[in-house]
Amino acid sequence: MKHLILITIALLFIFNAAAQQRKIDYVEYKLNNGLHVILHQDNTTPVVAVTVTYHVGSKNENADRTGFAHFMEHLMFEGSANIARGEYFKIVQDAGGRVNAYTSQDKTHYYELLPSNQLELGLWMEAERMLHLVIDSVGVETQRSVVKEERSQRYDNQPYGSFMEEIFKRAYKEHPYTWLPIGSVQYIDQASLGEFREFHKTYYVPNNAVLAIAGDIDIEKTKKLIHKYFADISAGKQPIVRPIVVEKPLDGEVRDIVYDNIQLPAVIQAYRIPEKGHPDSYALEMLTNIMSSGQSSRMYKSIVDEQQKGVAVFSFPFPLADPGLFIVLGITNMGVTADDLEKAINTEIEKLKKDGLSEMEFQKARNMAETQFVTNNSRVSTIADQLAEYYIFYDDANLINTEIDRYMKVSPDDILKIANKYLNDNNRVVLYYLPKSKI
Repeated sequence: MKHLILITIALLFIFNAAAQQRKIDYVEYKLNNGLHVILHQDNTTPVVAVTVTYHVGSKNENADRTGFAHFMEHLMFEGSANIARGEYFKIVQDAGGRVNAYTSQDKTHYYELLPSNQLELGLWMEAERMLHLVIDSVGVETQRSVVKEERSQRYDNQPYGSFMEEIFKRAYKEHPYTWLPIGSVQYIDQASLGEFREFHKTYYVPNNAVLAIAGDIDIEKTKKLIHKYFADISAGKQPIVRPIVVEKPLDGEVRDIVYDNIQLPAVIQAYRIPEKGHPDSYALEMLTNIMSSGQSSRMYKSIVDEQQKGVAVFSFPFPLADPGLFIVLGITNMGVTADDLEKAINTEIEKLKKDGLSEMEFQKARNMAETQFVTNNSRVSTIADQLAEYYIFYDDANLINTEIDRYMKVSPDDILKIANKYLNDNNRVVLYYLPKSKI
């Protein structure tokens, strides 16, 4: 078994070294209307990812109109002047592709993954909803029902489903991160047709977007098609709001209890961490690999396997364009209290802070970070998404090739330092999720 483990580790190093050698080449330019374009040519498979990322998310919303960016994500599939209502998905699927989108606190990303001979179709469809999107009462009322159902299924009626919402509204008081992209049904119901149209006219414009295309393309031909479909779209004239809010430190632990339709109690801890790209963010990502990634991780081995105090315990960083959160979540085993589980979690955190980590743990975390980075650069859909994100948040698309160096510079001392710096009682929100029967 020991020899097998060594062979596996060696193969991982070989794979990573080989994969690292693959540079993501790209062409980057801007149209006169402000649309930023990034093109990556990879002719190994006849597939192309056509993506548009708008620099708008839930943090661009007003506190009395939350959920607008996510609602607009739904409206963008309703139809346009030249695409009939409900036909967007059908057109892409009939062409042998797939289409989807997602909304975060900081951006909204739309994509079509198509056979490469359908590149022009993808460009036409994205240009259509940028220029000719139809926002009418029928579409708005349809999507009000859809969003309500989504919220009901994913947040309100799912065990522990509200934990992110409950955490964020306690971790932030002034910053718009205090609400999640799903927003409030109340405000979506109150919003008028004119408000949705104004939101689209403000944020879903060329000068607030990145068109990133990756896959089986010819660069020069693609440039001509982009000019054909996007060059005549006018830049937006409305001021684009970029909230600049500096959230005050917590300056003390925030504790609360949430009663939910659950059988087993849960403990959620959320620690404030820096924004994406901060030097400490890379060590924080590696820290989560050590603490909870896989059955050999510290918290799983100790709390789930040996002590059997939890059926699941894991951690994950939630980095954002502004300072985000490092979240630790555990669900108790039968007969174990939330207090007992929290003590076990805290013990593992304090043990790391005091004793540090082993060389084997560090190498595992390093390999996982490297493998994840390489994996993201192996699919055209994620390459396009990454190129757009690096440009929007860092103004440097080439981080798709160089950001791995920041992970590789992290040392065991760096991980120990950031654990002591951020994983402290006075820098966290702690929630106990308890069964409603305990009220």
